[in-house]
Amino acid sequence: MSLHQDFSISAFTAGLLAVIISYAGPLVIFFQAGQSAQVSPEMMSSWVWAISFGAGLSGLLLSWWLKVPVVTAWSAPGTALLVTLFPAITLEQAVGAYLVAGVVILLIGLSGYFDKLIGLIPKGIASAMMAGILFQFGVGAFQAVKTTPVLTLAMMGIYLLFRRLLPRYCLIILLLAGLGLAVVLEGVSLSGVQWTLARPTLITPEWTWGATLSLAVPLVLVSVTGQYLPGMAILRGAGYGTPARPIIVATSVASLAVACFGGISIVIAAITAALCTGKDAHEQADKRYIAGMANGLFYLVGGTFASTIILLFAALPKALIAVLAGLALIGAIAGSLVNAVNEVDHREASIITFLATASGMTLWGLGSAFWGVVIGGLAYVLLHKPWQRELAR
Repeated sequence: MSLHQDFSISAFTAGLLAVIISYAGPLVIFFQAGQSAQVSPEMMSSWVWAISFGAGLSGLLLSWWLKVPVVTAWSAPGTALLVTLFPAITLEQAVGAYLVAGVVILLIGLSGYFDKLIGLIPKGIASAMMAGILFQFGVGAFQAVKTTPVLTLAMMGIYLLFRRLLPRYCLIILLLAGLGLAVVLEGVSLSGVQWTLARPTLITPEWTWGATLSLAVPLVLVSVTGQYLPGMAILRGAGYGTPARPIIVATSVASLAVACFGGISIVIAAITAALCTGKDAHEQADKRYIAGMANGLFYLVGGTFASTIILLFAALPKALIAVLAGLALIGAIAGSLVNAVNEVDHREASIITFLATASGMTLWGLGSAFWGVVIGGLAYVLLHKPWQRELAR
């Protein structure tokens, strides 16, 4: 099959939506980190260029090569770490820590041990973890009614109408309608948004033990547990048996390539990946890789006009993105919940995983996706039927 034959509007739209949600959500944390570091607008533009090109090239090439919708992004939990560390560490020290983290994650990928870890997670628990991660975004769509009731309810009505009439084009119609409603109902003005090319700025790295221990080590932990673990679980849950090794290796190489321009670790996406791996992207699983390629392509466009992207998303209402993300992920949430409860032999452990993950709990710097799997895995070991039969003897 050629790219032309496999192309579909639905897959293309899924890739676009994944980029929009990434820019409108995790990018906000990046702006906060930039404010903490007191960087210039030009340096901020270089940061956005770096993470966009790192994610764009890796996702585009991996999706084309593996014929799987590999959606990549930058480490959102890792970016949150930066907010707390700047200005105690310098920008040069942060870049040195990025490089250390990139090398460590590259070695993890080359070792092949991560594939073995993923293989140990029962299907129901992996699906429950994914459902727990996405659940908050589904709820967020309805919570937006508190601040923008007319916009929120109108978008929900449009979603239901076109989900019935034109299901394959529902999300692109919802996106366009949402933008129109934001202009009409919320008075959004895009007059200040100008097309400006990004100018990458090279940063000389500096290695210190303090930055390595306070940033590089936690960055490796949160990237592996908060991004690669759920991201690979999403691919497996969608029926793709792609090994983690090529994905981890490629994203690590991308991380090392963009680090000196301010780009934090490039990883496989977790939340936005669900948009590109389900039936909303394409009914046929072997044609959803187009969504991954489209995602990478739109990241490259966004990186090229990084300064424009910053201005554009500053102008859009948060409620618009919250509703768009929540409604777009309904299919992924439903599929994950069904897969979780269908595993009858460990249904209770799956529900425990879902609740722990959806709670948003954090402990020792590790997020709810990690703890959901740990607690759910413990419940699986203790409550699984073979153990019950042994105890009954």
